Amino acid sequence: MIVTKMTPDGRSRTFNKAFTVHASQCVRGSWEYQLKDPLTGILYEDSAWFPERKLRFNWGEGSQGSGDAIINILSPTTTAVNTDLQRIYFPQAPRLVKRSVDKCKVEDYQDGYPRQAAFQSSEPSFSIYRAFNYLHSRVILELQDELRCLEDDLSNMDKMDFDNGDEERLKSRGHDLRQAKRKKTESARARLIAAIRDKLVSYDEILVKARELNVFQRPSKRDYRSFRTWFWNEKPLSYELEEEFIKRKEDLITLRNGREWGGFDGLVENLIRKCHCSFTHRLFTTPELRGKSDSKYIYYYSSSRISILVNLILTFTIFVLLVLPVVTMYKLTSGGNPTSTFDAIGILVVFTLLFSAAMSVLTKAKRHELFAASAAYCAVLVVFISNFGGQKGLGKEE
Repeated sequence: MIVTKMTPDGRSRTFNKAFTVHASQCVRGSWEYQLKDPLTGILYEDSAWFPERKLRFNWGEGSQGSGDAIINILSPTTTAVNTDLQRIYFPQAPRLVKRSVDKCKVEDYQDGYPRQAAFQSSEPSFSIYRAFNYLHSRVILELQDELRCLEDDLSNMDKMDFDNGDEERLKSRGHDLRQAKRKKTESARARLIAAIRDKLVSYDEILVKARELNVFQRPSKRDYRSFRTWFWNEKPLSYELEEEFIKRKEDLITLRNGREWGGFDGLVENLIRKCHCSFTHRLFTTPELRGKSDSKYIYYYSSSRISILVNLILTFTIFVLLVLPVVTMYKLTSGGNPTSTFDAIGILVVFTLLFSAAMSVLTKAKRHELFAASAAYCAVLVVFISNFGGQKGLGKEE
């Protein structure tokens, strides 16, 4: 580091000096640093803290090709006459290499619940758990009947006060409380309504949670089969009753959002798994996924790479369904055959049905989306037929 200081006689002296960062702290959202002489170990400027706002980072400048950060610091003792501009070298942070990343495999966890938890958290499709729908319904029914009993008690209390000629307690809450205060007792109606309120809060909370739980999707056959195969092969749990949850298929839910990951995506993944080789393993997996397990029976495929392949297939299919009928109808209408128009309409119907079938099979389109796409596709083909028919009519007039 080059340090330039002004002497009392007004002359400048330049000498080399190097500092290192001794400590750093964050004060009210701003970082401050202490500097230390690496040779003597003495803190610079009597352990003074240099705020980050007074630092200017110039990466790679003057660092002799090392890529270190040069920080220009204006000393707190600087005056208009005596300037103390110093350049301090901060070592650059080490680069993150693949070998420095910790990879914890499924087999590294202890057998039992630790390994099962590691396996289920290693892939979103394995996040399969029980919903306990029966218990939710049972609790809701119990709370429902308890609220019914409280409702009957409140109705009977209101009827009793009305029959006894104490209608004011029904018309005024304050009157009811004053009556109870005169008798030096707590209002039975207020106590009952408080119990109803607490019970209603629990009831509403369970209802809302049950509704949110029903939004979760059921695991696909592929995911359930993969999870159950691993579970029975590994047998992480030793107690039979704790293994029963895997058999409750109708009560299982998945945390994976699988609307777009539909049947065709699963079909492509199954084909890749059946054609598994070193090429497909490298093509459809990442180094991070390959490092999750050492088992030769567990394959973690990258969903993003499979989605790219599926999108390519969809693009090619749409291209064929658009170009092929246009070329076919052009051949028919340009031949001068009187029945070519009816043949073109038949081709339009056939390819519209094929397009609708492809949309329903290859995508997870909803009904209105499928209807809109089919109508747009049919309209495009109708425009081509009308254009070809119009050109044919013009040719005859000439």
